[in-house]
Amino acid sequence: MKTLFSVLALFLTLSISAQEPSEFKQQTIEFIGLTGATGAFHDAIAQIGAMVPEANKAAFTKEANGTLDKLYSQLADIYMEEFTKDEIEELVAFYKTDLGKKLASKQSVLTQKGMMLGQSWGMEVGQIAQKHTN
Repeated sequence: MKTLFSVLALFLTLSISAQEPSEFKQQTIEFIGLTGATGAFHDAIAQIGAMVPEANKAAFTKEANGTLDKLYSQLADIYMEEFTKDEIEELVAFYKTDLGKKLASKQSVLTQKGMMLGQSWGMEVGQIAQKHTN
C-alpha cells in the first residue's frame, strides 16, 4: 500500500509539473520576451502573412499566433540548457534596466547589420580562397 501511495504521489507530481511551467521556465520565457524576440516573431508572422489574402488574414494570424507559446517554451528549454536559474534571473534584471531595454530595442537592427557585414566578409574570404585554389 505504501508503494502504491508513493507511485500515485510521484505520478501526481509529474502530472502537475508537466502542466504548469516551472518558475525557472516562466522566468526564462519572460527573459525571451524582454530581449525583443517576441516582437521579432510577431513581425515574422506579419511578413509571412502578407502573402495571405485579406479574407483569410485574421484566421491565419490567429492560427500563427497560436504557435507562439510552444515556440517560446521550446526556446526556453534551449536557454535553460545553457544558463542556470540564477543567470536567467540576472539577465531578466539586466533587460529591465535602461541599458537592457536599449539593447533589446536595437537587437534586430544589430542582427541585420551583422548579417550584411558577415555576408560581405564571407564574399571577401571566398575571393581569397578562390585566389589560392588557382
